[in-house]
Amino acid sequence: MHPYNRLSSSGHNTPSPPQSPLRSPRYRKGKGGRPGLQPRTLAQRLAWTLLSVFLRRQGVFLFAPLIYIAGMLLYMGTVSFDVVPHIKPRPAPGSVYRSPQLYEKLRPEMDSDNSSADGLVTVWRHPYRGGEWRPCINKTLGDLPESNGYIYVEANGGLNQQRTSICNAVAVAGYLNATLVIPNFHYHSIWRDPSKFKDIYDEEHFISTLKNDVQVVSKIPDFLMERFDRNMSNVYNFRIKAWSPIRYYKDAVLPKLLEEQVIRISPFANRLSFDAPPTVQRLRCLANYEALRFSNAIATFAETLVARMKERSAKNNGKYIAVHLRFEEDMVAFSCCVFDGGKEEMQEMNAARERGWRGKFTKPGRVIRPGAIRINGKCPLTPLEVGLMLRGMGFDNSTSIYLASGKIYKAEKTMAPLLEMFPLLQTKDTLASMEELAPFKNFSSRMAAIDYTVCLHSEVFVTTQGGNFPHFLMGHRRYLYGGHSKTIRPDKRKWKTFKRHVLNMRSHSDAKGIELKRPNDSIYTFPCPDCMCRVNKLEELRFSSVP
Repeated sequence: MHPYNRLSSSGHNTPSPPQSPLRSPRYRKGKGGRPGLQPRTLAQRLAWTLLSVFLRRQGVFLFAPLIYIAGMLLYMGTVSFDVVPHIKPRPAPGSVYRSPQLYEKLRPEMDSDNSSADGLVTVWRHPYRGGEWRPCINKTLGDLPESNGYIYVEANGGLNQQRTSICNAVAVAGYLNATLVIPNFHYHSIWRDPSKFKDIYDEEHFISTLKNDVQVVSKIPDFLMERFDRNMSNVYNFRIKAWSPIRYYKDAVLPKLLEEQVIRISPFANRLSFDAPPTVQRLRCLANYEALRFSNAIATFAETLVARMKERSAKNNGKYIAVHLRFEEDMVAFSCCVFDGGKEEMQEMNAARERGWRGKFTKPGRVIRPGAIRINGKCPLTPLEVGLMLRGMGFDNSTSIYLASGKIYKAEKTMAPLLEMFPLLQTKDTLASMEELAPFKNFSSRMAAIDYTVCLHSEVFVTTQGGNFPHFLMGHRRYLYGGHSKTIRPDKRKWKTFKRHVLNMRSHSDAKGIELKRPNDSIYTFPCPDCMCRVNKLEELRFSSVP
């Protein structure tokens, strides 16, 4: 017996399929040439005839698409497009600014809310299992070794970006055993503040606090500047990449410093990585939390405003809320968000973007999607939304609020609902007279320093948009208040079930008040554990008993 062979005799590996019948057996001719199925009625005969023609003349099918297209064109020519309904796509949930409508809906319920919960009393009650924290920056004793040269930096940006530059400059100078020249503040067209270091900070306190760790001088000695014709632009300038590791300064900057004896680093904002050895972090802590103190003029005036806020908050035992509101024209323009100002708002924002960031937002290929920006929680909160959030968190209309901000966009319109919800709201302009504000009025950094101080001493700090100002404040408040930032950071994507979400927001801010620094986190926002030490119960009792 021969085995069954699955392959055909032709040698091909793939068997050929059986041939299909030319016609269905139903229509095969019977004996004598007669068809097996005969149509009987006239309609059947007519249909049979047409089918036979198409089957025998299959080329007719090639013209079927052309006949269909011709028919459609004839039909479309008889229809007027003016009467075709225009269907607008429905915007995605959360992509449109509808807070005014929400306010109108919630206002009656808000006015009739008789709940007795005191938001300022109950806001911080989340226990931290790791215990309290206290500042523990060890200061060096003894004289410094001979300096390797002078480092001159230009600090660019606003108040707190300049603060970053100052602290990083202290850390770099100490690491390289160099002498730091008091940083120069770069004048910027946006902030338009010509203030010098001594106008904002106490220069003598800064130098004396650092004297055992980093030598600081107000200017470069004349005998060295003579080598450069007394012109700083002739001094070698390092262009350092952002977030460079401290090792780069030792490998690349130190050799040039030893050679030239004077170097310049401009710009210097964010030119040092957050992740650094403990010795570098200690110098950052020392500079930020101990050495940098506002000038006497600023500190005295700001403390006066703090005292006035506490007087106006007597009903709440001197406790008040500080809100950092970023709804100035430049912030609204930069966000590319759309609010409720219509065509006028669109024209004003386009003009503001062109003034501040010429061509940045109109580059070919750049697509701006305001709806997606809002859904992702990137739009600045309006004054109305801040009010809704705080009322939803349990703060009633007897709560005193200090508003830290620049000039609010369309203030007369946008601030009205916030003042309705919180009539005890105060600003620098309502707490102080024009004469008191005059020395600071035209200097944005000095005004920001005043806001910083009043926010620093509030019971609750609310940040609405991020940036250097709230990040420094959160870290500074942690440093002062046992490791807890006492800060509310709203998640602006949670606005569906309003009151439940804002209460969850408040609880989340409380629970996350004490956070430890992770690799690559900013030491200016998270001072634990580099700038602070954990206190056990015994130490806590002993520490609290010290006058």
